Amino acid sequence: MRPRWQIDDEVRVIRNVRDDGTFPGADMGDLLVRRGSVGVIRDVGTFLQDQIIYSVHFYDENRMVGCREEELIPVDEEWVPSRFEFREKVRSIASLKVGDEILVQAGAPGEIIKVVRDHPSGPAYHVHFDSLPGRILLIPEPMLETRMPTPN
Repeated sequence: MRPRWQIDDEVRVIRNVRDDGTFPGADMGDLLVRRGSVGVIRDVGTFLQDQIIYSVHFYDENRMVGCREEELIPVDEEWVPSRFEFREKVRSIASLKVGDEILVQAGAPGEIIKVVRDHPSGPAYHVHFDSLPGRILLIPEPMLETRMPTPN
């Protein structure tokens, strides 16, 4: 198990980092660092002897956060920002059809399963719509909007 990055390497985090209960002064689930943020490696360690953990100082947040290798990319690697991320609740802004068959009605609620940043037309998402059980659709970003929580 060899680390990919060394101390003083600049990196970008590709997922939002939330408190897992180990960050002092934060509540579990609090957002610590937003995806796309840039930082510098300050320490390299292990967790449970099989996971490399990097202590990264994120400039804008002035925060030192532990990140796994798969959460980081080199700072100079192309970064495509996206509006949504894994597990975010969304809805379709228009009906989605294949041929003449409407698969998803406009306004149908769904959940992001995967972010596809390298899609030729820009960010797209694998989305599971509640009205289409067992199927995942690849949806371009402009066809989705944030699903607001229903009032109680």
